[in-house]
Amino acid sequence: MNKQRTLKEYRAIDLTMFGIMLAVGEFIIVTAARSWFPGQPYTVSLAGALVSIVYMRWGWWGCIHAVLAGFVFCFANHGSASTYLIYCVGNLLSCVSLFLLFKVGKEKVRAGTLGLVYPLLVLLLMQTGRAGVALLTGAMPSAVAGFYLTDTLSLLFTFILIWIARRLDGIYEDQIHYLLRLSAKERTEKGGS
Repeated sequence: MNKQRTLKEYRAIDLTMFGIMLAVGEFIIVTAARSWFPGQPYTVSLAGALVSIVYMRWGWWGCIHAVLAGFVFCFANHGSASTYLIYCVGNLLSCVSLFLLFKVGKEKVRAGTLGLVYPLLVLLLMQTGRAGVALLTGAMPSAVAGFYLTDTLSLLFTFILIWIARRLDGIYEDQIHYLLRLSAKERTEKGGS
């Protein structure tokens, strides 16, 4: 007998899988960069891309992944308590981008040109959040530019990952919409046979 998963079970599994991908990927990237390129001021991060995908799939649940991305980045860099605060809380500013998804509609954002712009907005909001929290914790205004300049490669990386994700069926798509689309397709195929 085939037991069907409930939406809550499916969401929990999906969010966990994306959390694991984010944590493992971010840890490997940061650790490799620290070991192989210790003098480089630039960083590359999966945060913008994967958090954008989770926002698209599940909405507000992506806030968990935004915090997780900051936590893993700090953990892999042996960050101080203030660094954890800057990255974990700062990344949460990206949730403001959800208002765009809800106002315009996830499907219109996903399928249109906003689909590639949206993740860049998510990443820029993360950087702005980090800069804002850093200022609130006493960082000098001149140091804040580093949150944008050192993360420029992540913009390109995010753009490429989302470009790929948009071509994979159901990856960069609201999951309720995706499940309904699959169910309708299944019913059509059963009715036609």
